[in-house]
Amino acid sequence: MEVNPVRSGTEDVSPLPVPDQPGPRNRLRRAAGAAAPLGGSEPHEVGSVGASISWPYPFWIAHRGAGKLAPENTLAAFRLGARHGYRMFECDAKLSADGVPFLMHDGTLTRTTNARESLAPDASAAGGDHAWAELSQLDAGSWHSRAFAGEPLPTLENATRFCRANGHALNIEIKPTPGTERRTGEVVASHALRWWQGAGVAPLLTSFSRDALQGARETAPGLPRGLLLETLPDGWLEAALALGCVAVICNHVLWDSASVEKAHDAGLRVLSYTVNDDASVQRLMELGTDGIITDRVDLFSPA
Repeated sequence: MEVNPVRSGTEDVSPLPVPDQPGPRNRLRRAAGAAAPLGGSEPHEVGSVGASISWPYPFWIAHRGAGKLAPENTLAAFRLGARHGYRMFECDAKLSADGVPFLMHDGTLTRTTNARESLAPDASAAGGDHAWAELSQLDAGSWHSRAFAGEPLPTLENATRFCRANGHALNIEIKPTPGTERRTGEVVASHALRWWQGAGVAPLLTSFSRDALQGARETAPGLPRGLLLETLPDGWLEAALALGCVAVICNHVLWDSASVEKAHDAGLRVLSYTVNDDASVQRLMELGTDGIITDRVDLFSPA
């Protein structure tokens, strides 16, 4: 599929504040009985681009739509997460063979679709090796439970339309098929820029792939980006700043007071995945982190 050319660097897609979203420090005060002021967390200076942004995103983010309560990365999961009160969703986006961004986490189709039964026996298991016309026919719900039988794979556009129609925010993790890192970043950013034009809050583009983030940056520099990390190696902060990121998102056990302070001092927001227990939530709040991605939409109320 040809990607329509999109002007980049000129559109004003800077995110605007979302009302009624107390930051983590205010949540601790509220838990202690103190009244929390309205508005987002305090703004940090984004040192890499010299810009000051007001963080517009909710503290609580539903992982892959509704965690494990529904088939991940489907509109059914988004709807269920919304029924639990969530107003921001994380999802994974990769490209079909003909360039359509669609939602899927794994490199292969076998865990979360009926590809084994539906595709030819010698067909590739990689989602990125199939055209969207094939992928759109797969059942992405039966693997989870009978209640979701027949649930299709959504395109990123489907997810965007749902979020925009309902006033939800979106964290799009760019999840490239190996060998397509930069192109996936470019295409996802191009589509996101077009589909979210005029929205009050832009989507947050994140990835473990620095090449994907660089592609997104070159295509749509006005869209906010976050670097995903499994560890905090030497140079992690410098890497995030070099990519013009506004946030670092990593395994929650890695954050401590020193690393949180280091990121905040550099103007970056600090988010965590995937946090599913009370003790970890309390620790992250006490550290002053800026967001939590969770599977437990049934346990943690974002209100």
